[in-house]
Amino acid sequence: MIDLRQILSQGKKRIGLLIGAGAPVSIRINSSGTIDSSGEALIPDISGLTRQVLSELDEGDRIVVDKIIPELCDSPTIEDILTRIRRLSQAIGSATVYGLNGTGYASLADNICDKIGKIVNRKLPIEHNPYTELVSWIGGTHRDHPVEIFTPNYDLLLEEAFERVRLPYFDGFSGAHKPFFDATSITDNALPPRWSRIWKIHGSLGWEVFEDRIIRTGNRGSTKLIYPDHLKYDQITRQPYSALFERLRIFLTTPDSILICTGFSFFDSHISSVIEESLASNSHTAVFAFQYKTINQEPAASNLAIKRPNMSVYAKDGAIIFGVKGRWRPGQPPTEEWASIRSTFWLDNATGSEGQFLLGDFSKLARFFALTQAECIIPTLECTASAEQQEINLLTPHQGTLNA
Repeated sequence: MIDLRQILSQGKKRIGLLIGAGAPVSIRINSSGTIDSSGEALIPDISGLTRQVLSELDEGDRIVVDKIIPELCDSPTIEDILTRIRRLSQAIGSATVYGLNGTGYASLADNICDKIGKIVNRKLPIEHNPYTELVSWIGGTHRDHPVEIFTPNYDLLLEEAFERVRLPYFDGFSGAHKPFFDATSITDNALPPRWSRIWKIHGSLGWEVFEDRIIRTGNRGSTKLIYPDHLKYDQITRQPYSALFERLRIFLTTPDSILICTGFSFFDSHISSVIEESLASNSHTAVFAFQYKTINQEPAASNLAIKRPNMSVYAKDGAIIFGVKGRWRPGQPPTEEWASIRSTFWLDNATGSEGQFLLGDFSKLARFFALTQAECIIPTLECTASAEQQEINLLTPHQGTLNA
């Protein structure tokens, strides 16, 4: 953590972030849309999203989906279900399966995408939150390379956080009237490092097919291009996803790159296979996976880290580093200042246990990023308070003591 903190504060390394569906879960809001630690998740994770979408389907659609689910893997997600439905719509034509023909399955897929769109169409709370803290870290350091953010999430929370502080970013689209997706510009790093990159590798709210191209409409109601079937789509709709996955591959195979993963379970085979293949071909890239659960509850990430020593997994109770699995045992901090800084990633004697690593929680990781320039961090309230409720004294090398 000392080494990582130093890397994050300097702006010299090529840094990428993989932000999964667990990230917005860390933001809890009440019925009025205000941040509240006792409230509900801003956007549910993939399992919660699956349950909510299925519960909101019409009775006829739900009957068909219930017949499809047993043919899939154990505990299929809404993305697994959507993939099967889209493949049926392309394969069966006028034939009938479970009472629907190809056109019927295409309509069912659209209905599911509409349900997903309504659930994930949440706006970023106006209060200080993990997304704004992450963006403050990105914009607070002069960088030799742009920060590249890869996310399978469909929401617009990242975009809102960047735009709130007027920090520029590029997402593969060019133009003003109807911004169009330009695959060529994704492989070209001509933009200055000040421009961060946001790569929506599973699509996004607001993407739409217009004539012979993909455009960004600015309309949150456009949902047909969220989570496409990567293998079976026509050339126009397949283009952005193949280009964005290739961008992930290029990043991971570029020497001396670091990919930091948060809120991502590694159960997505499309993304995990790209990571595994890239790590196998480039030993000079490192992946740090910060996982919310215990190490035994993160099988997908753990199995990949055991096979690829240049990937490390950090969980609540232990880690896998250089392919070796172990439990946490805190060492002696090198200085008194570091004893205070350790509180940003470690909670001593959590619920009577030996302690707990905190950075598997996206909100704690974003705060860790935001505080990389601080030399001393002294909580003035109980550490059990939420990030929004904590007052922290910061001793920085240039500014003395600050209240944050």
